Amino acid sequence: MDPVTHALSGMVIQQLGFRRKAAVFVLVLSALLPDIDYISRFWGVAALLQYHRGISHGILALAVVPLIMGFIFRNKGGFFYYYFLSLLGYGSHLLLDLTTQYGVQILSPLDWNRYSLDLTFIVDPYISIGLLAAVILGRMNKRRAAVIAASAVLLIAGYLGGKAYLQERARLFLKAGADANVYRVYPLPSGVLRWWYVTKAGDEISTGIVDLFMEKTFTYQKYRMDWTDPAIIDSKGNKVVRGFLLFAQNPYAEVRRVHGVATVRWKDLSYSFLPGERFTAEVAMDGKGKIVKSGFKF
Repeated sequence: MDPVTHALSGMVIQQLGFRRKAAVFVLVLSALLPDIDYISRFWGVAALLQYHRGISHGILALAVVPLIMGFIFRNKGGFFYYYFLSLLGYGSHLLLDLTTQYGVQILSPLDWNRYSLDLTFIVDPYISIGLLAAVILGRMNKRRAAVIAASAVLLIAGYLGGKAYLQERARLFLKAGADANVYRVYPLPSGVLRWWYVTKAGDEISTGIVDLFMEKTFTYQKYRMDWTDPAIIDSKGNKVVRGFLLFAQNPYAEVRRVHGVATVRWKDLSYSFLPGERFTAEVAMDGKGKIVKSGFKF
């Protein structure tokens, strides 16, 4: 999720009763630290695609970083106290990111695969507003700050549980009406009863919306991809495309040939509901297969 939501989560945890000196600072810092991997952007988009939500979002970092934070702040109130706070803050970040469809390499370095619960979009306004409200109300009524914070945590947990239930309902509804081999359901930016879907039947891929309120599915587009196209095969050698394929759950490539130049545009159909060319990698190659241009759009 976004940095503001992560920072707010650290502040809400602090309101649960952690009042020692530097508690809020340690919690907020720990809740933001996993995104230190954004520094990989200095080495290009390919590096960001490969390393963002990688090792800093894994169980090794969760085990090591709180130890470091506890050691640094031990003189402010005790090693184990700040170790525990850092563990809560850091863990809240990983848990929130795990709910998003972008996914995290949560088991790194033991397992470099990305895992995701696909319950929330990259930014979820309901969670962010709920945390913000808890922080504001807690500052206004400090005597009941812990009760307000605990209520916010329970409400957010209930919200995520409800989305898990609705996601499964959407998946079952989709399976009942679509003949396919693969069924995947993803959250829309502000949707609860409407879900984006991707199905695969042989070499045909379909995308659309499952509307639980109307109890209907709406197919937006159907795709067929020729994985044997030489341009598509050659484009996989590009570092931007390699990075793209590491996180894309439903990659699709289309080829356009103009004046001897083949342009391959890769996109993740998990995000194809977004306007414009979002989450797309593009590679242009000359007649000899040499890459002359490449780029990625978030």
